[in-house]
Amino acid sequence: MSDLTTLLEVGGPVAALGGGAAYARAKHPGLYWSTVGLPMSTARLLGSYGSVMEACGLTVAPSRLRILAVKATTRGEIRPVPPRRGLIHPTTTGLRLRLRLAPGQEPADVAASAERLRHAWGVHGVYVTTVKPGVIDLRLVGYDVLRKVRMPRNAVGGFLEVPVALREDATPFVRDYRAVPHGLTLGATLSGKSMYLRHLIAGLARQPVALVGIDCKRGVELAPFAPRLSALATDPDQAAKLLPVLIREMEDRYDLIKARQGIAPSTPDEVITSDIWGLPEHERPLPIVLVVDEVAELFLVATKKEEERRDEMVTQLIRLAQLGRAAGIYLEICGQRFGAELGKGATMLRAQLSGRVCHRVNDEASAKMALGDIAPEAVSAACTIPAERPGLAVAGDTSGGWSRIRTPYLSLADAAATCRATARLVPDLPTLKPFRPSVPVPPPVKSPVSTVRPRPATS
Repeated sequence: MSDLTTLLEVGGPVAALGGGAAYARAKHPGLYWSTVGLPMSTARLLGSYGSVMEACGLTVAPSRLRILAVKATTRGEIRPVPPRRGLIHPTTTGLRLRLRLAPGQEPADVAASAERLRHAWGVHGVYVTTVKPGVIDLRLVGYDVLRKVRMPRNAVGGFLEVPVALREDATPFVRDYRAVPHGLTLGATLSGKSMYLRHLIAGLARQPVALVGIDCKRGVELAPFAPRLSALATDPDQAAKLLPVLIREMEDRYDLIKARQGIAPSTPDEVITSDIWGLPEHERPLPIVLVVDEVAELFLVATKKEEERRDEMVTQLIRLAQLGRAAGIYLEICGQRFGAELGKGATMLRAQLSGRVCHRVNDEASAKMALGDIAPEAVSAACTIPAERPGLAVAGDTSGGWSRIRTPYLSLADAAATCRATARLVPDLPTLKPFRPSVPVPPPVKSPVSTVRPRPATS
């Protein structure tokens, strides 16, 4: 009996702790990492750093001076030298440490061994970032942060910067229009493309910018954001009228730049290298962000007359993509497919869209349309996005780099409420007033009728 009591006293708490840890790891990975994973991974890293680096081939032969010092002091074994390790900084999602590479090493050597380091130290992922020549940041992520996305508290963008998603290394993915003026977002139905667009519009709605939308699906995607939009076209006919207005707005801004800099009015816009950000603040026009949802609807034609209209709209979009950055006009093009089969000018327009985000697509050709010309290695990653993870995408840039990102959930009602709350920020642009969407006024709330008959006061 005493043995059974002892077993229950010892085994009961151990089983409870083990079960609690297993439950936390499955349902609350952040809590499990902070309580169990972080101490264990830190102990593994500190205890096996030198041997792991040697096993991964990340060590170099010691210098002659080091050999002489070891022989003179300890007479111990002379081992290869790993990269010098800095202090370990724990985070809510993993660990971060800085390494000073040994002579003859490069960041690519460490990045090539990231999978080995991940298994050796028991973490979910290892990512390498170059700080300066010879110095890198090693970011260890303890669990899959894309399974349940929670944006960092410090994910606050500046002007024309919108944190829209979380990277797989637990850093925010920021859509920066000053750095990447034009972007292309592709994704199949229910892939999370609309969620990405909601975050983008909700983030821009809080900033002093003009939002212009083209949604040829009768406005089902962009109409809920009408209180914050300066213009909205819901079919190709309206888009064909709106795009020339944006072209004239762009030309007027170029004339403003020319007048300020003393450039001859006859100078072609293509040779002007400055932009609106060089103008004084009181003369600087507000930037315009043009969002085109389902761009294929602008390319599809059925008659010869529609083909002429299509060619004109495509030419205007290409002009905006080529010259709009200096005038403060930025494009965000969304669709399910975007390739040469859409018609003349499609690939030329796509070449101007340097920011690429590819959600789950229906075929490999669609992934190649989005990423094949800037980050070929990312195509296979985009083709393996599972359907049960909406919002998961692959983001690439013209430098060849890419990363997996996932957008957190944002309901349409919350995004629309943000646009209603920021409706006062809609700028006064006379050229776009004819295209301003009508916002229905909510009916007044009637006060309930009292059924109690009032009685006169008596003394």
